[in-house]
Amino acid sequence: MTIRQVCLRAASRASRLLSDSSALVAGFIGKQINEDGGFAGRSGQSDLYYTLFGIEALLALKAHVPAKRTISYLGQFGDGDSLDLVHLACLARCWADISEFQSIEIEAPLRDGILRRIEGYRSPDGAYNNSRPAQHGTAYGCFLALGAYQDLNADMENVTALADCVESLRTSDGAYSNDPTMQIGATPATAAALTILHYLDEPVSDASAKWLLSQLHPKGGFVAVPVAGSFGIPDLLSTATALHALSLSGVSTAGITERCLDFLDSLWSTEGAFCGSWADPTLDCEYTYYGLLSLGHLGGSPEAKKGVSESGTEL
Repeated sequence: MTIRQVCLRAASRASRLLSDSSALVAGFIGKQINEDGGFAGRSGQSDLYYTLFGIEALLALKAHVPAKRTISYLGQFGDGDSLDLVHLACLARCWADISEFQSIEIEAPLRDGILRRIEGYRSPDGAYNNSRPAQHGTAYGCFLALGAYQDLNADMENVTALADCVESLRTSDGAYSNDPTMQIGATPATAAALTILHYLDEPVSDASAKWLLSQLHPKGGFVAVPVAGSFGIPDLLSTATALHALSLSGVSTAGITERCLDFLDSLWSTEGAFCGSWADPTLDCEYTYYGLLSLGHLGGSPEAKKGVSESGTEL
């Protein structure tokens, strides 16, 4: 299964904890769809990045996806000649979602065009960087490119370069940074690195998984980067990506389930959405999807059911 498919399967398990509130979430996401078929970003305008999360949230909840309108919206981007690597990867993944949902194939010229533009983000070391020009790849760039190739059902040349890039980003404590200029690890970068290693059938060290688990905040949720003398503020992106990477690595998170559920509960809105952190109360498609992904990874254990009942809140 691809990165997209595994994430979608995990997010779909969120309904076990959401119960009747699944309809609330679907309703919130549905309200983010604009007339042009795109999903609203924080400005209220349709945004390709947020459209990806909107589509996948609806698919995870088995809710209605307005495929015809969304196809029309995606069509305006062509093969992505005006897009950066982040949005090229979003375009590829949106098309993969819609084509699977509608049982249609992505047209070869579109697929080949997107892949050609993605190759424009190859760095001299053979990896990918979401900025250019760049001499070295990044964990995020490699993650985006690998996912896009999977979504477009294409074989990537020189995948060994991605593994080499990831190895070059490993820090002394077993974590991973996003690029060689960063001397400390970061949770999203480490999660991306472990995901890449998983799909390249490369081993993941115990030290990396241990470091990732160590980024758990005492009140639940994962912080983005370690902060000397304190834990910083946990956020939903770091939490979702950490839980997903740990799951791919076969690491049990049963012992932290209740704390993570408490954290998610603190970000939940009765509008049917999640915000990104205690410091960012804005509700949007992205963080609501990350809420689903987190719940999906937490929802299969007895601790999950206990955590929800003790919280006194039905998510």
